Amino acid sequence: MERRFIAFILIFTAVAGSSLRAQDTPQALSLSADQAVEYALDNNRSIAAARYDLLASEKGVWEAMAAGLPSIDASASLSYNLAIMTRIIDFGGTPTPFKFGTNYDASVGASLSTAVFNAPWLVGVQTAKMASTLARQGLTQTTLDTKENIRNVYFLILTLKETMKVIDGNMENLNTILASTKAMYSVGMAEATDVDQMQSTVTMLENSKSSMLRSLEVNHNMLRFLLGVPAGTELILTDNLDEITSKIDVEALLADDFRIEDNISYQLIQSQLAMSELALKGAKASALPSIGGTIYYNRTGMGDKLAHMQYFPYSAVALQLQIPIFASGLRSAKINKAKINLEKSMNTRSMVSEQLLMQERQLRYNLLNANEQFKSQKANIEIAGRVLESFRNKYNQGMASSLDLTQANNNYLTAQNNYISALMNLLQTKVAFDKLMNKL
Repeated sequence: MERRFIAFILIFTAVAGSSLRAQDTPQALSLSADQAVEYALDNNRSIAAARYDLLASEKGVWEAMAAGLPSIDASASLSYNLAIMTRIIDFGGTPTPFKFGTNYDASVGASLSTAVFNAPWLVGVQTAKMASTLARQGLTQTTLDTKENIRNVYFLILTLKETMKVIDGNMENLNTILASTKAMYSVGMAEATDVDQMQSTVTMLENSKSSMLRSLEVNHNMLRFLLGVPAGTELILTDNLDEITSKIDVEALLADDFRIEDNISYQLIQSQLAMSELALKGAKASALPSIGGTIYYNRTGMGDKLAHMQYFPYSAVALQLQIPIFASGLRSAKINKAKINLEKSMNTRSMVSEQLLMQERQLRYNLLNANEQFKSQKANIEIAGRVLESFRNKYNQGMASSLDLTQANNNYLTAQNNYISALMNLLQTKVAFDKLMNKL
């Protein structure tokens, strides 16, 4: 009976735990692009890992500081001498054995030690602080990368859905025309090639739709991963492409000045340069003397019985001076190596600075060009749509062939694809520009 009761409790606990976890995990998420970014800031695995790195680096600062701060240690010992040491001493020509010691020896004491002057320790503290700064900047970099990826995937899903709408609408019209063509062929008013041509176009669109559905699912999974939600979570994207593009003010974006100091990539390379400077400073510090201080107090006890031990105090204050004299060129090699790494870091900073300035100029050009292409392709869609509608009417009236209609339909689909590509290019370019300007 008792075993069955325990088994029931275990099963109930497991079911309740899984139920609570299921409640914590949302079955569906309805998100705008901004809401998706905010959700990812709390749940993205990469951002969480970067936060852990920052927490660890902050603890590392205190660890480095504590290595040179005062520390207190206590010790105690008790020993029983199984055989007490015996020595022979000559008294007036007569060798006489004497025992040196007692059955029990005891010791208890405490010591305080600290670094009075230690240049490598001071540099180590500065290095730990700079490592924490690097970890904080790494968190910022990871956050920006996640924001960029989420917005790009979010916008790509919206454009894929928009393309799906175009394909669905086009298929509906073509299926209507195909049915009409088959009816005309059955009464001898159309040729078999007309039916085959229309059927081929419909099949091509069906294949495009299947490929688009697979791509759509892949990108949904990518967005789920970036958000940090389970694979089965339904994602409902609430933003609208027209609203998003209507808010893009290219002239206002291009009016902003680029401050390279605000760019996280530049900040990271600056911190890495500072780390190289500290490495050189640490290598030079290893050649300086170090001074340490210690205060300790001990009480030692001796006796043949534990109840009758006699204790005697002992204490001292000590200073330790360590002066490096000769290391077979080891310190010199470390200093020269640190100098080379510092020069390498300075070269890398110059290279990154030039790359960022070139990227800024290129993105300004890309943003301006993407906006012009978007407006141009949007106008082309309207023209291609009117041409397609005209050929549909002519085909229904017998004034245009199925080849003419198919060509007009292909031109319309091409215009739609060009528009979608231009739209996606504009959105991605804006995201990249915002990231560069530290405004993502």
